[in-house]
Amino acid sequence: MKPIVAIVGRTNVGKSTLFNRIAGRLYAIIEDEPGVTRDRLYCDVEHGGRVFTLVDTGGLADAPREDLRGVVTAQAEAAITQADVVVFVVDGITGLVPADWEVADRVRAAGKPTILAINKMESPKRDEYEFAAFGIDPAIPVSAKARMNIPYLLDTIVAKLPSEDEGEPGAEIAYDFAATIVGRPNVGKSSLLNRLLGQERSIVSEIPGTTRDAIDSLLEWDGHRILLTDTAGMRRKAKVKEDVEYYSVVRALRSIDRSDLVLLMIDATEGITEQDQRIAGYAHEKGRLVILLVNKWDLLTDPVELDLPYTLDDPLTPTQVAKLERRLQGDWKHSVRDKLVFIDYSPVLFISALKGRGIDAILPQMVESIGQYRTRVPTPKLNRLMVDAAAAHPAPMRRGRRLKVYYATQAETSPPTIILFVNDPELMHFSYERYLRNRIREVFGLTGTPIRLMVRQRRRVERDGA
Repeated sequence: MKPIVAIVGRTNVGKSTLFNRIAGRLYAIIEDEPGVTRDRLYCDVEHGGRVFTLVDTGGLADAPREDLRGVVTAQAEAAITQADVVVFVVDGITGLVPADWEVADRVRAAGKPTILAINKMESPKRDEYEFAAFGIDPAIPVSAKARMNIPYLLDTIVAKLPSEDEGEPGAEIAYDFAATIVGRPNVGKSSLLNRLLGQERSIVSEIPGTTRDAIDSLLEWDGHRILLTDTAGMRRKAKVKEDVEYYSVVRALRSIDRSDLVLLMIDATEGITEQDQRIAGYAHEKGRLVILLVNKWDLLTDPVELDLPYTLDDPLTPTQVAKLERRLQGDWKHSVRDKLVFIDYSPVLFISALKGRGIDAILPQMVESIGQYRTRVPTPKLNRLMVDAAAAHPAPMRRGRRLKVYYATQAETSPPTIILFVNDPELMHFSYERYLRNRIREVFGLTGTPIRLMVRQRRRVERDGA
């Protein structure tokens, strides 16, 4: 599991600028694929042979002045608790202010590995040694804007990361696969967990954000041991009113990283939002299974909620309800294909966690998806498929040449990862790659799992052995 590095500090010290500078293509691992939302608060960074997740924790611009002290204290404590390394950013132009001291106090009290980044030092107007009063070592003068000392800052971060052989949370628990329930606040995550477990494992409240930390529960069903994790809600930055919620994202990302399967809950009354796209995009990039759970589905078949021309004295008949549901489900699946095109293979279930409707379909779907996720396709059958696919639909010509797939083999499972040895990887168009992926899904029954295709140039030694 990748370590977490959180950038903390008060408003307007340059945290987001620093995040964006580090997340630039020089350092960040970025996987380009159409449809994946890139506007995020996190990124995976590789430096010095280590990979870690960097989280931009935002500022306090919306915090009322009278509440500033309490909010700074709460958000700093939450961020530090979840992170493995803390980068505490201060402003080298304005110097120390009371809000900086609030964060510094919490950083020192937590005892977490901490780096003091004195930003805006491209043309310093104050002495950097002023910040030695914090007692935080090392203190590194940087300029996110001018790129000053960013490589050195990254070297220092890597040096403070925990060792790679440290155990992961939950590693001592024996289970067949791990699943994480994610989604925006108040979408019904804790209610779903309670339904699946058959007990009040999490506190269910109408107040968004009740679940601050991830909660692990072991569920045994039909001979399978499933580690279920309920996470705090992930909210769009513009909607954050209590800044501590910002840091709940850290725990959710960590939970996705150590899971095999993600249950992404979506509010049926609100539709697919940008934040839903971000969550799905992160899970997709990590190669995780995603099952979409459209919750509060019962509200969409209520004539009063829908403002349909029916009254309580003239309720919908079962036939009308079924017809309405089929139409709404069709609209929803079309929306998934449109807004979540990168996971258009994901199963979509329509549920009501509060009333228990549709819950019985979730566990069987999870087990079925995990079976596909761990499938290994025999190499001879895979190569026969490549031959048949090319005969049925040859690759398009590009610059007067046509792609040829010489050999295919599955390198990994979880998810199924297939290597294609071709005459020239530059000839692989994304549309033809999608065609091959869909053929693999259809022929081998991998309809609910991500499939990764890796295209490589066939070298001479491979050509001679073919």
